[in-house]
Amino acid sequence: MPRNHCRFEILQSSDPLWKSYWEGVNADIDGMLGGIPSMIGFSHVSKVDLQGSRSFLAKLGIGKKNGRQTVAHALEGGAGIGRITKGLLLEVADAVDVIEPVAKFVAPLQDVTGVRNVFNVGLEDWRPTEGTLYDLIWVQWCVGYLADEQLVAFLKRCRAALNPNGGVMVVKENLSTSGSDALDAVDGSVTRVDSSFLRIFDEAGWRIVRTETQKGFVSRLPKKLLPVRSYALKPKDAVAPSSP
Repeated sequence: MPRNHCRFEILQSSDPLWKSYWEGVNADIDGMLGGIPSMIGFSHVSKVDLQGSRSFLAKLGIGKKNGRQTVAHALEGGAGIGRITKGLLLEVADAVDVIEPVAKFVAPLQDVTGVRNVFNVGLEDWRPTEGTLYDLIWVQWCVGYLADEQLVAFLKRCRAALNPNGGVMVVKENLSTSGSDALDAVDGSVTRVDSSFLRIFDEAGWRIVRTETQKGFVSRLPKKLLPVRSYALKPKDAVAPSSP
């Protein structure tokens, strides 16, 4: 998948090129996904992504069908225009808070029923509201703009804000296919290998309870999409359910 979906460190940079670039991105799905949906053969990307995410949540017991449960409060990090909030999270949560540093992207979300709080900051600057706990935290195509240390710190804050009674966090990101973490010289993001994510999750105090690769992204030359993996996380100190 495209690596230029979110904007966190770039908007904090003193380089006006980065800031002007992201402020010039169209506030639509094509803009959020780096222009991929407008390319011939890739119009399916957003729909397939949301379907895969919905299926992943269903395997975690979250949903509206077949005895699954909805949740009270969800948080999306790197919400952009709310593609995931509107297309997925509001289906399974009574209320959703969003984190997004670009004000023009989230301005319309403030009028969407079910969107509770809009944090107009980057992930590295977000701090949980005291007393607020989330049953579901979703972060997708964003963490490449955080250095490892920033990501560990953010994940620790998420852990503190997660409902200890069954809460879960999902991180869905591109994976590097080069054998090592890959720096994008254009936007400054880092695409990590799976082992880097495992190390970071462990350092931040999380354990993986489920993981799978997104299916259905068909690459067509000359554009090849990176593999995308979802990780469902729970705190290491969370009590695992007992076996029947």
